[in-house]
Parts: sequence; structure tokens; C-alpha cells
Amino acid sequence: MYPVAEKFVSINGEGRRAGELAVFIRFRGCNLSCGYCDTKWANAQSAPAEYLSEQQLTDYVISTGVINVTLTGGEPLLQKDISSLTDMLISNGRRVEIETNGSVSIADLAARKKRPVFTLDYKLPSSGMESRMLIENYKYLNKEDTVKFVCGDRADLERAAEIIAENELIERSSVYFSPVFGSIEPAEIVEFMKERCINGARVQLQLHKFIWDPEKKGV
Repeated sequence: MYPVAEKFVSINGEGRRAGELAVFIRFRGCNLSCGYCDTKWANAQSAPAEYLSEQQLTDYVISTGVINVTLTGGEPLLQKDISSLTDMLISNGRRVEIETNGSVSIADLAARKKRPVFTLDYKLPSSGMESRMLIENYKYLNKEDTVKFVCGDRADLERAAEIIAENELIERSSVYFSPVFGSIEPAEIVEFMKERCINGARVQLQLHKFIWDPEKKGV
């Protein structure tokens, strides 16, 4: 049984399928505490949640008719036997994306025959969580996966550029720069990319925060 903080249909606000319909399943609980986190309400073990089985979650997803499924949190990779859920969803014709904070190994899931797609955060200095990043995850990436750098200031941008170069991330996966909402102007990220001539990376904005109130849940 999985502790589900919320489940809903919306559009993907970020990543390779931004703007497409997706079913979101948000799990309770996270092992990090980022300064800019916008889902802190779902991170505590005391947060409200309903316990649902793999079959119940799969039935819900199928009932929506939507093909894209985003497993998020919190931190979805903390859920025991998450591979059983991803296997079932993929077996039912769903495209499964796991949004993970970058501190938990993806090795087992990445090796599965029914492999989900990963969007890994790299937590930059302004998050306060950079020391928790698991760099070895990058060797399991492919071009369907994404590494996301959520940047709050110039120091974050400088560090992101270092990590991208050191780990050849643009050759391994998609790479996105995303601003901490309200902390840095997207134009500053664009100017940094021009200055450093960072080819192959993209700037992304969180669409859901422009379409709806930035604090709104279930979107």
C-alpha cells in the first residue's frame, strides 16, 4: 500500500512532455528539506494521505484515459516496491515518469525491462541539500531522461555549469535550467547560457505556476 498525498489529472508543467496531459500521483514523504520546496505540505510523515494499492492506483490511472503518468512527491523512490507499480502501469500502456530529488539510487529501476523515464533534480547550493546528491545515478541515464537544475542565483548557475561539464550530462540526457519561482529572472538564466555558450540545454518555466495560482494544489 502506498501513502498518496494527492492524485489528479493536469498538464505536465515541466520536462520533455511539458504541456501534455498527465496523471499525477504524489506520494507522501521526503528525505530532503530544500529551502525553496513548494510541496513541503506533503513531505512530513504526518501529512494526510490515503493508502492505495498498486491495483487501485492502476485502475485510477486507466479510468482517466490519460497515457502520461508522473510519479512525484515528496520523494517517490522512498516507496517500497515502487517497481511493482511502475511495471503494472507500463504493462497497461502508460508512459511513466519518475520525478526524483537526485539523492536516491535509480539503478534497480533503470535496469528493468519495463523501464520508467527519470527526471532527476540536482540540488544546487541555494537548496541547502547539495551534499546529498548521488552522482553515480548519472551513469544509468539515457536520452529519454532529464537532469533538472533549479537555480536561485548566479552561484547556482555557476555550479550547474560545472556539474553539466564534469558529468557530460548534455551527451547523456536532456538538461534543463529552471528558476526558483520568484528568486531569479528567467532572462538571467538565458544570459548565463549565452555567456557560457551552453549548447543543448534548455530553460524551462513551471507552466502550472503561470496558468494557476502558484500555491494551488492539484494542478
